[in-house]
Amino acid sequence: MSTHPAARTKPLELFDLEGRSALVTGATGAFGRAASEALAASGARLTLAAGSQDKLDALAQELDGGGAAVEAVARRADTAGDAEAMVAAAVGAHGRLDLVVTASGTNAVHPIVDYPVEEWDEVMAANVRGSWLVCQAAGRRLLEQGSGGSVVLMSSTRGKLGHPAGYSAYVPSKHAIEGLTRTLACEWGPHGIRVNAIGPTVFRSDLTSWMYSDEDPGKSTREGMLTRIPLGRLGEPDDLVGVLVFLLSDASAFMTGQVVYVDGGYTAG
Repeated sequence: MSTHPAARTKPLELFDLEGRSALVTGATGAFGRAASEALAASGARLTLAAGSQDKLDALAQELDGGGAAVEAVARRADTAGDAEAMVAAAVGAHGRLDLVVTASGTNAVHPIVDYPVEEWDEVMAANVRGSWLVCQAAGRRLLEQGSGGSVVLMSSTRGKLGHPAGYSAYVPSKHAIEGLTRTLACEWGPHGIRVNAIGPTVFRSDLTSWMYSDEDPGKSTREGMLTRIPLGRLGEPDDLVGVLVFLLSDASAFMTGQVVYVDGGYTAG
């Protein structure tokens, strides 16, 4: 007899996250906030981590007011101790850890010949090192619990494609995230821990808000991008939510080591 979850439940119940303990890093950013709201609406118990105490408190209060169980940790994953503190907060508040979403990241744009090394380091630290540290700390707990889990990392279409305009830190950082996704899927698969990534094209955030403006250079840059996107628009944070819930839930129980590009068809051309 099959042991696939679909054999034991109704199809829509495969997406149920009720009661699961979820850690979201970068929780006050565009994707982190959308992820936190979606997980709260799905009944997950949340631990939210971000660098800004004020923004974090406002988000936690909003979700708590909607009935979600929320723990807030005003930290970025700058050190192993920060990452361990996030995991400890989740376990302390909710008794265990089941789901992890890393939504922290940044970018700086310069031609490589003019790229300040310190800015390259900052991009790699925010986009790769922080995710690696969170995975290390979360992995220790998930392995100790022995009951599996699901981790979703944040990649980009730039994890698959290059870019002509000064992305010599960002593009390597997202290729690294995809490599991390695949190697952790192999390392943790025997323990029932799944690791996947989401790779969006441009979606609305503080970093990209200028591209949504009708003023140049936003308008001209956007129009150039739209010639490459078959669905004819840029992304919104909510476009990532359905894929996130799918990857965290039992609906993707036989899926690990994959990157799902949520890009309006950008990488199809």
